[in-house]
Amino acid sequence: MKNYLLAIFSGLLLALAWPTYGLPLLAFLGFIPLLIAEKNIRLSDTKRKGLKTLVTSYLAFLVWNSITTWWLWYSSAFGMFFAILVNSLLMALVFLMYHKVANKLPSKIHLVFLPAIWMAFEKFHLNWDFSWPWLNLGNVFSEYTSWIQWYEFTGTFGGALWIWIVNIGLFKTYEKYQEHKSTKILSVGVGKNVLCIAIPIIISFLILNNYEEGNKTIEAVIIQPNVDPYTEKYGQSNTEIAAGLIQQAKDKLDENTDYLIAPETVFSDTFPIDQFDRSQQKNMLSTLSKNNDNLNIIVGADFYRLYQQDERPTSTANRTQRGDWVDWYNAAAQINKTGKSQFYIKSKLVVGVENFPFKPILEPLLGNIMLDLGGTIATRSIQKERGVFTSNTGEFVAAPIICYESVYGEFVTGYIKKGANFLTIITNDAWWDRTQGHMQHLSYAKLRAIETRRSIARSANTGVSAFINEKGEVMSTLAYEIKGTLKGVITINDKKTFYVQYGDYIARIAVLIAGLIILFAIARKKS
Repeated sequence: MKNYLLAIFSGLLLALAWPTYGLPLLAFLGFIPLLIAEKNIRLSDTKRKGLKTLVTSYLAFLVWNSITTWWLWYSSAFGMFFAILVNSLLMALVFLMYHKVANKLPSKIHLVFLPAIWMAFEKFHLNWDFSWPWLNLGNVFSEYTSWIQWYEFTGTFGGALWIWIVNIGLFKTYEKYQEHKSTKILSVGVGKNVLCIAIPIIISFLILNNYEEGNKTIEAVIIQPNVDPYTEKYGQSNTEIAAGLIQQAKDKLDENTDYLIAPETVFSDTFPIDQFDRSQQKNMLSTLSKNNDNLNIIVGADFYRLYQQDERPTSTANRTQRGDWVDWYNAAAQINKTGKSQFYIKSKLVVGVENFPFKPILEPLLGNIMLDLGGTIATRSIQKERGVFTSNTGEFVAAPIICYESVYGEFVTGYIKKGANFLTIITNDAWWDRTQGHMQHLSYAKLRAIETRRSIARSANTGVSAFINEKGEVMSTLAYEIKGTLKGVITINDKKTFYVQYGDYIARIAVLIAGLIILFAIARKKS
């Protein structure tokens, strides 16, 4: 029972550290009770130690996942249970691997293995079909951006490493105190770990106080339609939507406005992508630029491309009732005076809603089990490489990040490498009601601003729409469930940060270290 209570305590500490309500200092303590529980099991005379470690750690991670991501219920009850139960199991399996290695190797090695295998897991979780990196450890500081300005060098994996170093340091201090019962050992150990927390924060404040944003600026207008996707969104035609956008935007636009930005799938009446330039909705929006030749309009849209052939043209194509094939796209389009629209297709898809994981294997067995959240119930197609939108003057280059994509750090650097000098995020965020879901999503965007040193213009259907500067500071917002427009000025930046150039290098090193230690543990007899 003691070990289960320790596990619950770990889960509570991690949950209470999490944004947007939490205190991230608790993350530096979050794994210590679980480490104590694992050691108790490992050194005990009990049988089935592996199973007990798995159950104990699963309890800890179940508490953490449940408290921080329960809001998935509002979009899908099945999706919530699946995400919480499976993600907790994956985390517990990682901890079981640590337990197995700790049985064979001394603490100097297995306590290096633990952060390495955890970060290897987080890296894997960013890239496979069931990707769900919402609880990757480095995200915990998203509300305390003044602590992590050095993310421009490390990305969020720097934050994960920081958390593990302190947790393990304090755990070792606890072990030494238990062995010697010396208050001096305790005070010195705690003092060293307090310095491990304080020094990166001090460095961050120094970076923050000396950082200079770009000199060039753009003026943008963000539209927040506040359309309920469950009851309203899919009952409007694209021309009705275009008329509504024009009505919202026209009083905010002037000759100095460079961008007008509307949210993800604002055009929800699915339309052929190759006919968009001839569509009525595009012609209607183009009238907004009649008094401003430099205006660029970015909108989200549901598109499709039809293939009249017998063989499947792409791996993501869906069979129609007529027997031909269709690719569905969650996309962004840019309209300006050049007349030819630019397109980007969302590439990080929401599992079960936009993406059928392992489709070639599972679809023949299970059929189409995609979740219905309105609109198209089918696997969406993706764009393999990032795309950017260049303004008609060629001076501004926007990264058209769509919704869930903003959670992926190294993924977003792909837009910068293509030349983006500021970020746009278009999203819906209406699925989760007034919960932590939409608040955490906005908060994570601040991490992307710091990693890339790019300002952000964020348009959300129901909110929160916002302007974020290169330091990750929110400059202005439109509150949740408010219909309106937001006008602001943000900087552009053409420099590439260390993180943009090298990405998740910390995670790649962690994968190498974890792999080498696993091989060493396999080759070594139990100590």
